Amino acid sequence: MRPDLRCYLVTSGTDRATVETAAAAARAGAGIVQVRAKDATTAQLLELVVAIADAVRAAAPSARVVVNDRADVAFAARSLGAAVHGVHLGQDDLPVPQARALLGPDALIGLTTGTLDLVVSAQRWAPMVDYLGAGPFRPTPTKDSGRAPLGVAGYRVLTAASALPVVAIGGITPPDVEALAGTGVAGVAVVRAIMDSGDPGQVVRGVLRAFAR
Repeated sequence: MRPDLRCYLVTSGTDRATVETAAAAARAGAGIVQVRAKDATTAQLLELVVAIADAVRAAAPSARVVVNDRADVAFAARSLGAAVHGVHLGQDDLPVPQARALLGPDALIGLTTGTLDLVVSAQRWAPMVDYLGAGPFRPTPTKDSGRAPLGVAGYRVLTAASALPVVAIGGITPPDVEALAGTGVAGVAVVRAIMDSGDPGQVVRGVLRAFAR
C-alpha cells in the first residue's frame, strides 16, 4: 500500500511532548512521521524512535514512521518490534542499495533531493526508493541545505522530471499548501507549524483540506 504523503510530519525535540505531538498529528491524518533529532546520541535516538512508533501505532495504525538519516537505528527499532517502517536518507547517508539490503523489501525509503540534477539522478533508484524529499521551499532555521529555495515554480520543474512522488519541505506553513498542491507534489513536509502548534491536529486537517481542493 502506498503511503499517504500529503501531510508529512518531521519531528523536532526529544521530550514527551514530541511523542505526544507526533501521535496527535497521526491521529488527525498525517500519513508519515519522520523522527529527526540531529543532536541525540544513538541510544537516545533509538529510545525516541521506539516511543514515537508505539504512540503513533496506538493513535493511527495506518500511519508510517521513518527515521531521519539513520538506517541502522531504523533497523534496530524494527528488531525490537517497534512499528518503524523505514528511513529517510540524505545525500551523504548510507547509499540506497545498502539501506534497502539492510531494511528489506517492505521498508519505506525516502531520499533527499532539491535540485533538478539530484531529482534526475535519483530516478535510477526508482525500484528501491519510494519517494523524494525536495527543498527548501523557502529558507528555514531547522536545516541549512546549501540549496537555493525552490518556491512554488521550482516544484513544477521537479515533479515534471520525476517518476517518483515528490514531497516538498522547507519552511512550509499552512497557507502555502494549496499552491504547492497544485504543482504536482505528493505532499508537504511540515516541522514547526505542527510541532509548535497548540493544536497540531487542526494544522494537519488544514493541510489535508488544501490537497482536497
